[in-house]
Amino acid sequence: MGNNNELGPVSRRLQVEHAQAMAEQADRHAVTLESILAVLRSTRLEDRASRSTALDLASAALIELRSTTDQQLGTMLEPVDGAFARLRTDLRPLARFGGLDVQFVEPPTGGRALPGEVAHAARAIVRSAVLALVDQEEAKRVRIQWDCDGLNLLIGIRDDGQGEISAHDDALRPIAERVATLDGDLEVSSTTGWGTSLDIRLPLDPPAEAEPLEDSVNFSPRERDVLRLVASGARNRAIADQLGISDNTVKFHVSNLLRKTGARSRGELTAIAASSTRNRA
Repeated sequence: MGNNNELGPVSRRLQVEHAQAMAEQADRHAVTLESILAVLRSTRLEDRASRSTALDLASAALIELRSTTDQQLGTMLEPVDGAFARLRTDLRPLARFGGLDVQFVEPPTGGRALPGEVAHAARAIVRSAVLALVDQEEAKRVRIQWDCDGLNLLIGIRDDGQGEISAHDDALRPIAERVATLDGDLEVSSTTGWGTSLDIRLPLDPPAEAEPLEDSVNFSPRERDVLRLVASGARNRAIADQLGISDNTVKFHVSNLLRKTGARSRGELTAIAASSTRNRA
């Protein structure tokens, strides 16, 4: 009888895609809830007006949730300026009622349209980044800029916070992992007292298919087990529980996987492993 922990390639791929969809949905809900709370706390609105605005926000969020547009990512193309306009709509309530000054630098019109997956991911990344910067940096002003060089979507985000956040901060880990999954780059630069800048590059074309990792790298049987669970998005504690080993042993195997694959971070390892899983499927 087979081990239920041994997932097939297709099952692992579906698990990763489901986890990403859930993370995106949670991110969108977080922005909506932050916006509703900002409205209800606002001193600019009377009680009746604040309730009415909060209801409008909740209704719009429900309509968006029920929409099937984002389920057709594989066939959609979005003009870069249209995708940016949707981002502005997402963040408008937080900017209007949350006391946050959000400055948008419009992308150039025309040019190459964004694949739906990239446009959708870019908005999710920016929403997550804004919430992280406001929460961690106590920022009052955030500047968001998009550009497209024909091959990549270039995203710049800068705040006026404390300038103490780094690329290794837990608040930025989901963003780094999402960027790595898309074969992109994330650079974080902070200056104490002057704020933090995030520079993100997202390729518009999918990466070339590579030889499956497990065929090209000499892994031990236990490393293969850990790699498959990393590809599914599992964290160290979940991996330890499933394999019946300690957290420290999981960290040891992940360290070996980073060294053998040449990955620079766990997020990059996750992206490499997930890509290898898709290629094998």
